[in-house]
Amino acid sequence: MSMPGPEVAIEVEGLSKKFGDHVVVDNLTMRVRKGQIYGFLGPNGSGKTTTIRMLCGLLTPDAGRGTCLGLDILTKAREIRQHVGYMTQKFSLYTDLSVRENLEFVARLYSVPHPEDAAQEAIKRLGLEGRGKQLAGDLSGGWKQRLALGACILPSPQLLLLDEPTAGVDPQARREFWAQIHDLAADGLTVLVSTHYMDEAERCHEIAYIAYGHLLAQGTVAEVIAGSGLVTYVVEATREAHTPGATLAAIGKALADDPAVAMVAPFGVSLHVSGHDAAALEAAISPHRTEAGVVWRQETATLEDVFIDLMQRSKDNMS
Repeated sequence: MSMPGPEVAIEVEGLSKKFGDHVVVDNLTMRVRKGQIYGFLGPNGSGKTTTIRMLCGLLTPDAGRGTCLGLDILTKAREIRQHVGYMTQKFSLYTDLSVRENLEFVARLYSVPHPEDAAQEAIKRLGLEGRGKQLAGDLSGGWKQRLALGACILPSPQLLLLDEPTAGVDPQARREFWAQIHDLAADGLTVLVSTHYMDEAERCHEIAYIAYGHLLAQGTVAEVIAGSGLVTYVVEATREAHTPGATLAAIGKALADDPAVAMVAPFGVSLHVSGHDAAALEAAISPHRTEAGVVWRQETATLEDVFIDLMQRSKDNMS
């Protein structure tokens, strides 16, 4: 593996990790650039969190090598951790302290100069003005999220680790959160984030799909979709359809067991029908093209189409 350049935040090769006899991550190689928002997706138990922790020195791999922030992940893990902010899904600040008290406590914990001023600056930056005296436990999910993010960035980390940070948060709060993350990345902060939300994945600069210890796809969203090789048709019920749900359900049931069809997924009054062999897929759907009350069109596969297909083709090694 070549030495990382100054624009590379993380570069690893052949990382593997076992817990007992169970291989959680198997021979993973990847690179993350400085200032990049890198998203990790995959089913529960697929090794996403273990991967992220190995990448940033929080967990020692059993095999492989690499660097994080220019430091060796095997020998400089303690130094790496000093430059990492970690925001978990579970709110971990003190609920019986105010917003300001929590931030001042974190600032003092990390020996941030002028902790009162640092806390006030964080309150201002994250739009928490007017809530400094409010107890953290009384905040809504979205405001708790802002507070947790503020605490993470108080020590000025170079790398931010977000483990499903917006679970249970309303769409507007999620959008505002991601606007803040992009602002931080624009200032040079590197962000690793695990998420189950497709719209959040599309907000990342690059993504990786990990299933049961194996890295199955990585790159920009466009590259991952193009690399899937999926051909997708959308069949949609027209206004003239008397029973659109029943019509689409019948088509879906007829196509589900066809070997040319990799995936059939309902989306409102339409179905996405995908396969990897264009000719075979066309032959499979051909008998249904003339059915009354539906129209067919070919479209580019969505990111969700790709991930459903990857998940269906992945082998669950937990069983």
